Amino acid sequence: MITHSVFFRLKFPKGSSEEATFLSAAAKLSTLPAVKNFASLKQTSSKNDFDYGLTMEFENQEEYNGYNIHPDHVSFVNTYWEAYVEKFLEIDYEVIG
Repeated sequence: MITHSVFFRLKFPKGSSEEATFLSAAAKLSTLPAVKNFASLKQTSSKNDFDYGLTMEFENQEEYNGYNIHPDHVSFVNTYWEAYVEKFLEIDYEVIG
């Protein structure tokens, strides 16, 4: 199982229409093939500079690779991610053992 997580800060203020547009578009990623346990996250502490996160799981590397090249994911990155995200950290991991 691969867990794909991204934590980010948007270029736009919290509560803005741009924030709502981005989060709505991001939530649609949950419908892509092979995506499991999708969650949109909101930071609750001041321990880092990120305000939001997305996390999802894939059964294996092949399914994760398929997600990365899926036309809807590529469109989301080109249309929303690149234009709306100011800073991010991406972490992909597997459980040890």
